[in-house]
Amino acid sequence: MEYTNECQTFNSLDKVHLIEPYDRWKELYTADEDQLSPFYGRTYHESECHNTIYNYYIHPQWDEFGSSTLYIKILFVDYVKQFAIIEIMGEWNDCIYNDIMYLKRNVADLLVQENINHFIIIGENVLNFHYSDDSYYEEWFDDVEDGWIVLLNFRDHVLQEMKRARIDYYLISTPAFQQINWRKYLPDSLFTLINEQVSKWLNASC
Repeated sequence: MEYTNECQTFNSLDKVHLIEPYDRWKELYTADEDQLSPFYGRTYHESECHNTIYNYYIHPQWDEFGSSTLYIKILFVDYVKQFAIIEIMGEWNDCIYNDIMYLKRNVADLLVQENINHFIIIGENVLNFHYSDDSYYEEWFDDVEDGWIVLLNFRDHVLQEMKRARIDYYLISTPAFQQINWRKYLPDSLFTLINEQVSKWLNASC
């Protein structure tokens, strides 16, 4: 069984309220109903917006995790196969807002405690990246041990900034992962695809 839906991305903040988290896997998993999730028990208003990025309202289905410019949605978690698929949107700003600290402490750490060591981070709607230091990236990388953190479908200029900051050592962001039509897969199939490509990439790097 495969799903398809139109890829929604935005290029300016005045359109940010139109972008919804991917919702075609909701019958398989919802973070607000997962007792192990950082967002267990959260409730959502279908039409009333509360959270903002630089005074621009965002869709109410996005989850706030501490940052004032970056929001996420945990789309799927499999505690047996030890992977999580997370969609993020907004501006990733470590320099001013220390977004990676909030992402690491308030989301990744809690999942790692439940033995999640494979992270698929979908970043089509990350507009910019601003670097501070690599300490939290290094810590996250060490935490997953024999797992990995993959950046999927990030914009070229965002990846270039991450590369200049040299945090691409900790986050796998090779070109093969930037043109994947992930929406046509079920979560299990997407994880299998990514895991196989990571293995090929690691073998080729040796």
